[in-house]
Amino acid sequence: MKIGTRSSTMALAQTNEVIAQLKSVAPALATQIVNFKPQGDVDQSAKLDRYGGKGGAFVAEIRQAMRDGKLDAAMHSLKDVPGDEEAAGLVFGAYLKREAIEDALVLRPDFTLRDFENKKGTGIKIGTDSVRRGAYLKRLYPECEIIHFRGAADTRLRKLDDRVMQKLPDGGEVGPADALVMAKSGLVRVGFGARISKTFSPDEMLPAIGQGIVTVECAHSDWKTREHLALIDHHETRLCALAERETLWILNGQCNTPIAGNAKLERDQLTLKAAVLSLDGETLIDVTVMGSANKPRELGRDAGLALLAKGAAALIDPAS
Repeated sequence: MKIGTRSSTMALAQTNEVIAQLKSVAPALATQIVNFKPQGDVDQSAKLDRYGGKGGAFVAEIRQAMRDGKLDAAMHSLKDVPGDEEAAGLVFGAYLKREAIEDALVLRPDFTLRDFENKKGTGIKIGTDSVRRGAYLKRLYPECEIIHFRGAADTRLRKLDDRVMQKLPDGGEVGPADALVMAKSGLVRVGFGARISKTFSPDEMLPAIGQGIVTVECAHSDWKTREHLALIDHHETRLCALAERETLWILNGQCNTPIAGNAKLERDQLTLKAAVLSLDGETLIDVTVMGSANKPRELGRDAGLALLAKGAAALIDPAS
């Protein structure tokens, strides 16, 4: 099985986990990693909408390789997969068990959490490439400065520690950053869990749709690959992912829109909390819906429609 993936440290670690799980259930299965360096990884300064959002920046090239028969499957971090477009001819064959959903604060080495909290954001530069994280940070620390900050996890940490300026799309620079906000699951996966100074609760910073979920995509008609992937599919995670991504679909959410959501399964009930924020973080619209675990898409649709009924479209349109 040829599995396509981005060539970053994070993506390779995630793909190796996919292979390890496949080997545990199908020891005779031959696997091969095929590395890609899509435009979103090549260009570390531009905003992702330059390449058509996360889909064009990280996913499109790998998906085309599957359609062309060059790959059997592709590993994705689900939060990087756009939810506002169809992937014709493709299907998510497996969702791995969800890891930590939370966002985490990482500080420069000479800056303590006490220093950070005492300043309450005043004069602090916090780096992120996520409009969702940026909006929540402006709510939590209105005096902080959110700066555009991109790169693989290890690259971002190096730039933080070395006080490196971040290049901007217009050729300018910003920084250096005093702190970063990144996905907790990613930091732990690549061995930087010890750098986490604070973990934001979902009440403080609701995660991105699909955050903490690794998924494997393949051709809809490739039943042999689908049978193998079904062996490592985590049913609970699949239900949560379906609910969350349906909300994103209803909202027509793109990477430059601050949209958040998280579903939880308890026995036979799904609870989904979703939110839309203004770019400046001043306005937040959220909903919580509950329903049968057997109808995850219906639940996600209910959440999306409830957000629209509360005026979410007015926040989404200016951000798009």
